[in-house]
Amino acid sequence: MDENSILIVGAGPVGCLLAERISTVLGLKVLIIDKREHIAGNCYDTYHPSGVMIHRYGPHYFRTNNPALIEYLSQFTEWIPGNYIVKSSVKDELCPFPINLLTLRQFFKKPDMTAEEAEALLESKREKITNPANSEEFVLSRVGREMYEAFYLGYTLKQWGIHPRDLAPSVCGRIPIRLNTDERYVDHKYQLTPAAGFTAMFSKMIDHPDIELRLGIDYRELRNTIEPGKFTIYTGPIDEYFNYKLGKLPWRSLEFEFKEEPVEQYQPCVQVNYPNEHDYTRTVEIKHVTAQKHPHTVISYEYPRAEGDPYYPIPRDVNKELYDKYKSLADKETEDNNVYFCGRLAEYKYFNTDEVLERALNTFSIIKERYGNK
Repeated sequence: MDENSILIVGAGPVGCLLAERISTVLGLKVLIIDKREHIAGNCYDTYHPSGVMIHRYGPHYFRTNNPALIEYLSQFTEWIPGNYIVKSSVKDELCPFPINLLTLRQFFKKPDMTAEEAEALLESKREKITNPANSEEFVLSRVGREMYEAFYLGYTLKQWGIHPRDLAPSVCGRIPIRLNTDERYVDHKYQLTPAAGFTAMFSKMIDHPDIELRLGIDYRELRNTIEPGKFTIYTGPIDEYFNYKLGKLPWRSLEFEFKEEPVEQYQPCVQVNYPNEHDYTRTVEIKHVTAQKHPHTVISYEYPRAEGDPYYPIPRDVNKELYDKYKSLADKETEDNNVYFCGRLAEYKYFNTDEVLERALNTFSIIKERYGNK
């Protein structure tokens, strides 16, 4: 690689965005490698043999409160509204989720309950826990034991393989509780999805003469033979980069099953959660989001696994302590060898798509400050 080149390990959202910014703004040549045979990371969408678009690694519901991020991404995609509605299968009924006023009316069989009455009801159900120490205590302090056991306990056990009392409050704390009839999955101001899909958006992002893409290449096999002129951006697992010298960071993985159905629409919304039945946690019919016109549909069934590709960092204190040790090594690697670590895998933190793109933009700001005038 020549003196004005950089290497990006990983062609996911972080890698694609940084490649675009570095080539466009800094005028450097970029080589992106990825061990998968496609770009876009876990945002990868593709077509099922039926012709229906699917999200290969689970649904990605793009949302943000940042208008500048929308403006930036709009260079590479048109948008359609994000139809993000989720229901949870509880007591043989599909209830709106996250919990809102409609959920409370349905669950407690009080169809005319007002927001004020709902607040009073929840107050009577809540357990008085001032400073929740874990996810179980957090949910009990907000909705009480009955709704905790109906909506949260079983789902969390399946998803993480760990009891909620052994998980950080933030695991369930990401899910809002509403006392209105807003059924949307998230509260963000902008809830959109790329009109042609995520893969098309990221493909256009890296369509630049100074960006070279090589797929099906494992960084571990060539890290000693390839030398970028300027610096490296690493978006893979941080413990893997250091050959697991301090031990492996634990991850939760997923397995997906896709089933074609000979109908235009199979379920009433994009996602149905199953906290108390089946081995899978949820079914997703992404056609509700993509708005694709097709006589058939495809449902994905999501099975949590202890082994496999890393999807979710497991938020426990012992894991954070191990990550912090790797983070110290990474900081030294940045200082000594110009290797920048960015993204979910490299930072051992769960990010929504908008959050990880903002992390990438922040990383670019650091790089620009250092290399922008060279």
